[in-house]
Amino acid sequence: MNPAFLLLLIGVPLLASALSVLITSRTFDRILLLATPSFVGISGIVLLFVHQRQPVLAHSVGGYVPGLAIPFVSDTFTALMLVLTSLTAIASSVFLITTGEDQYRFVPALILMMLTGVYGALLTGDLFNFFVFVEVMVLPAYALIAVTGTWRRLGVGRMYVMVNLLTSTILLIGVGFVYGATGTVNIAILAQLGAPTGQAALAIGVVLFALIIKAGGAPFHGWLVRSYPNTSAGMMSLFSGLHSKVALYAIYRIYTSVYGEPAAWANVIVTIAIISIMIGSLSAFGQNRVRNVLAFQMTAGVGHILVGVVLLTSTALAAGAFYMVHHMITMSGLLLIMGAVEQTYGTGSFKKLSGLAGRERWATVLMILGLFSLIGLPPTSGLWGKVGLIKAATASSDALGWWLVAAIVVGALISLLALQRTWRNTFWGPPMQTYRPDSAETGRAPAEPILRSVRIPGRLLVPGTIMIGVSVAIFAYPEPLLEITARAAAGLLDHSAYIEAVTKP
Repeated sequence: MNPAFLLLLIGVPLLASALSVLITSRTFDRILLLATPSFVGISGIVLLFVHQRQPVLAHSVGGYVPGLAIPFVSDTFTALMLVLTSLTAIASSVFLITTGEDQYRFVPALILMMLTGVYGALLTGDLFNFFVFVEVMVLPAYALIAVTGTWRRLGVGRMYVMVNLLTSTILLIGVGFVYGATGTVNIAILAQLGAPTGQAALAIGVVLFALIIKAGGAPFHGWLVRSYPNTSAGMMSLFSGLHSKVALYAIYRIYTSVYGEPAAWANVIVTIAIISIMIGSLSAFGQNRVRNVLAFQMTAGVGHILVGVVLLTSTALAAGAFYMVHHMITMSGLLLIMGAVEQTYGTGSFKKLSGLAGRERWATVLMILGLFSLIGLPPTSGLWGKVGLIKAATASSDALGWWLVAAIVVGALISLLALQRTWRNTFWGPPMQTYRPDSAETGRAPAEPILRSVRIPGRLLVPGTIMIGVSVAIFAYPEPLLEITARAAAGLLDHSAYIEAVTKP
C-alpha cells in the first residue's frame, strides 16, 4: 500500500465537513455522517491486514527532509484505533440521526471536523502536530456541547471550554519544552534518543500530565463527569469513544517511545491508575442519574487502561489495549441504550424510572449485558479485559502487581454493588403508573400517566444492540483481537520498524 494513502484518512473527513457546510441538504449530511467514518473504518481494517506484512507505514508530507517533515504514521495500534473510533462514530451518528439531533444547523459539519482531528491525532508522528489535531478535535466539541443536552449545557460548556483551554495550554508548553530540551518533537527521533533525563524528562512529564487530564483520570476527572452527562446521550457516546481515548492512545504512544522501562517517576502513574479505579467505582453510589453513573465508570476505565503503561511489558500493554477496545464498545453501547430510554420516557433519573424490565424486554437484556461487561462478567468482552490485566499484573515480580490486582478486584466488586443499585432503581421495582419527563429536556408537564403503548421504538435500540453485540462476539471469539493487541504491544515496545519507516529518506 502506498503510504500517501494515509493522508486521505484526514483529507476525506475534512472535505466532508466543508461539503456539509456548503450543501444544505439533510439527506446529504446524513450520507456524509455515515459514509465518512465507514470509509476510515474500512481503511483501518485493510491497514490491520497490511501491517501483518509491513509493520509500519509512514509518509512525510511535502517530501521534506525526515525530521523536519510532518510525518503521518500507521502501525497495528493506530489501525486498531482507527477502526474503533470509526465504529463508535457510526453507532453514535445513527442514534443522532434517529433522534433527529443531526438536524441542528452545523452539527454534521462539526462532528466531521471533530473526526478530522481524531484521525489526525492518531496518525501524526509529531508532538506539535498532535497538539494541532487535538485542538481541531476539541474546538467543535465546544459547540456540540452547547447545542444538545439539558439547559445546564451552557454552564457546563463554559466549564468544558475553560478546562480544555487550560489543558491545551499546558500541552503546548510541554511540547515547547520537549523541543527546547531535545531539539525535536518527532516521536521516532525521540525514541532514538533513549530515555530522557533532566529537562527532557520534565518536559515529557508535562505532556503526559496534560494528556491524563484530557483523558479524565482521577483526581483530574471532575470536568468530565460534570460535562459529558449534561449533553445528549448520542453526543456523550461520541465523546466517550473519541476524546478520552485519543489522549490514552497518545499516552501509550509517547510513554513507550521514550521509555524502554518504567520511568523513575512511574509511581505517579501507578497512583493515578489506582485512584481512578477506586474513585470511579465508589463515586457511582452518589449519583441519581444513570448517565452520571456511567460517566464515573469512564474514569474507572481510564485507571484500568493505564495499567498497561504502569507495568510496561508486552503482556500488560496488550491487555491494556484489549481493555481499551472493550471499554469503548461497552460504554458506547450502554450510553446509547440509556439514550433510547431517555428519548422514550423523558428522563434517566432514578427517581422517575421504575420497573422497566417488565416493559422493555430487549432494552433490559442489552442493559444487563452492558453492565456485566463493565464489571467483567461473562458473556461479554469485559471478562477477558479484566482477566488480561490481572494476568499481566500477577506476572510482575514485585508488590506493585498485587496492588494493581487488589485495585482491579476491589474496583470490580464496588462497581458490582453500584451498578446493582442503578439496576434496582431503574429496571427493577414496581411497574410505572406515571412518568415524569425532565421538563428542561422535553418541555412536557412534570408528570404524565403512562400509556400501555409507550415503548422504546426498535430503531432507537439498533445502535446499542450493535455495540453490545460486538462485546458479546469478542467474548465468544476473542482470538483475533488478542492477536491484534499482541502485535500492537510488540510494536509499541520495539521501535526499530517505526524509527526506520519515519526517518528513512
